[in-house]
Amino acid sequence: MATNPFAEYKWLALLSDWRVFAEGLKVTLEVAIVALLISLALGILFGIAGVFPNRNVRRLNRIYVEFFQNTPLVIQVIFLYHALPHLKIMLPVFLIGCLGIGLYTGAYMSEAVRSGILAIPRGQSEAGISQGFTYFQTMRYIILPQAKRIILPNIANQSVSLIKNTSVLAMIAGGYLMYRADSWSGMNMYYGPTYLVTGLLYWLMCFPLTKYIKHLEKTAGVKP
Repeated sequence: MATNPFAEYKWLALLSDWRVFAEGLKVTLEVAIVALLISLALGILFGIAGVFPNRNVRRLNRIYVEFFQNTPLVIQVIFLYHALPHLKIMLPVFLIGCLGIGLYTGAYMSEAVRSGILAIPRGQSEAGISQGFTYFQTMRYIILPQAKRIILPNIANQSVSLIKNTSVLAMIAGGYLMYRADSWSGMNMYYGPTYLVTGLLYWLMCFPLTKYIKHLEKTAGVKP
């Protein structure tokens, strides 16, 4: 006879080991923050590169974006974890998680930045150049401040995806939330409470961001 997957004793066992999930949540948040900083830096850099006057610079943007957008994140993470040691490149698991998620999300953020810049009328750039601004000064003082309200909601959306994508890191060793959930549930065979609580913890991480996205969209005048 099948037992109740949400039986009371399973919840009690989970509560007694709450530190396992708390530590996993802490590590996941740390990875998400570092990966977000990496992806923001790459997004801005390659986003601007995508509209740069030089064709070769724009080509670098397309190579980066097309590679990371068109290959599965799980393969990218596994490559970093298994292949780099063969190249004599030894990285801590924490850094592998940050780089894997950051590089992947950065490709999507760069497209958000590029699209936001392209949404600004070309005359704005021409006006800046005519006033003696350099290309980068025009970007910094004229284009990006106007494009910000278009870019920010998309970047916030990608931040939510970044947090959820940390679940892929369960494929490699580490103290991430999903990895700990898989390990604990596999050891105890209590799958129901484990994944319900894990899903709730991911929801708690993502929900404030989704509310912030709604605020940004309202501020930017984006209609639902």
